[in-house]
Amino acid sequence: MVAAALAGETSRTALFLAATAGNVLGAVVNFALGRFLIRFEHRRWFPVSPPARQRAEALFQRYGRPVLLFSWLPVIGDPLTLVAGLLRTPLTPFLVFVTIGKAARYAALLWLTP
Repeated sequence: MVAAALAGETSRTALFLAATAGNVLGAVVNFALGRFLIRFEHRRWFPVSPPARQRAEALFQRYGRPVLLFSWLPVIGDPLTLVAGLLRTPLTPFLVFVTIGKAARYAALLWLTP
């Protein structure tokens, strides 16, 4: 995204919207995995390891739904979204927190890019 913004190949608004939407869609996939496919947690293809899931579950239990604002972070973001599904978080608050967090990340990246 930053490279495209620097090259001026497309509008920053389009980059922001595409990056945010794609990243939120990925979070929804993890949410669905947590909600419906957790029984496959020990399979090689499953995107979150059991220890990462346990750490994310502890964070989620301690801080509640607002912790999803940090779903953009590397390493812990995917487990957070998976645990949200596992703990049966309603989809609307999930989408609100995840979208705010991921949109803020891309807004900051674009703002910092000359």
